[in-house]
Amino acid sequence: MTTRVVIVDDQAMVRAGFAALLAAQSDIDVVGQAPDGTQGVELSRRTHPDVVLMDVRMPEMDGLEAARRILSPPPGVTHRPRVLMLTTFDVDDYVYEALRAGASGFLLKDAPPDDLVAAVRTVAAGDALLAPSVTRRLIADFAKQVPAAGGKPALRLKALTQRETEVLTLVARGRSNTEIAATLVLAEQTVKTHVSRIFTKLDLRDRAQAVVFAYESGLVAPGK
Repeated sequence: MTTRVVIVDDQAMVRAGFAALLAAQSDIDVVGQAPDGTQGVELSRRTHPDVVLMDVRMPEMDGLEAARRILSPPPGVTHRPRVLMLTTFDVDDYVYEALRAGASGFLLKDAPPDDLVAAVRTVAAGDALLAPSVTRRLIADFAKQVPAAGGKPALRLKALTQRETEVLTLVARGRSNTEIAATLVLAEQTVKTHVSRIFTKLDLRDRAQAVVFAYESGLVAPGK
């Protein structure tokens, strides 16, 4: 199955480089490129990609607003691709808001070529991607910006079983399925099943949204 990708970045050389790298993969098809968020949204709605690589900082419309419009389309627009944010900085305020908007994660622009290819495949498969080198620090910094818990997010936690709550807590702390399995003495496939059920019960798309939810609901607090 071929993954359709749109690249949105205001630097022509960056777009060309990413496009050449991805197009060289037999399972990836670059269906379009755009120089700003406004054109990126229009291109995404026209070409129906599986993944949108979205630069954070751009003229006309930045990546954050473009991600919001793509992931929360107006009535009548049903296609919602996965959005992978591209940033020059390992921790960028815009990234936190992008995760809240529903982006599936972010990748540093200076990441090795193989990481970019792997990131597209990971996000297309429905998993979230937070740059491995900074995942836990990103989560910690993000948590400090989350407002006090209250209201609906906390109430939604009641839908989870005790084991599912334990699994969500570890997901929010940046643990992989393998690490969660070792911590809770479970089979990795069992952990995957719990994660899938958590997503379904809480109406979450992926691990990135699960991290956001865990902090906003008060399940996990900074430094704990």
